[in-house]
Amino acid sequence: MPLPYLYLVIAIATETIGTTALQASQQFTRLTPSIVVFVAYGASFWFMALALKTMPMGIVYAIWSGLGMVFIALIGLVVFSQKLDFWAVVGIGLIMAGVLVMHLLSDSATH
Repeated sequence: MPLPYLYLVIAIATETIGTTALQASQQFTRLTPSIVVFVAYGASFWFMALALKTMPMGIVYAIWSGLGMVFIALIGLVVFSQKLDFWAVVGIGLIMAGVLVMHLLSDSATH
């Protein structure tokens, strides 16, 4: 895996951890999850900045936010018992399709 993509994967993972901790922090009333939010988001932006050194901003942000939304929706479903209706699943599928199209077909993405 090229280094910029590794940075992007780490950025997505830490953003997902931060957002999950945000839910667990109960509006910043629980200390440990609140600390995890700040550390994870800081790491996420750091690794996203590293990916931006060689990848276009639009591609990095689209993949980061798109996959982050998908993972958070799935974590919400599994961990927090939040329900997804048919249209939410369709939307997640469209996000995944968009990320795949950009990654596999676009000349803008670094391969």
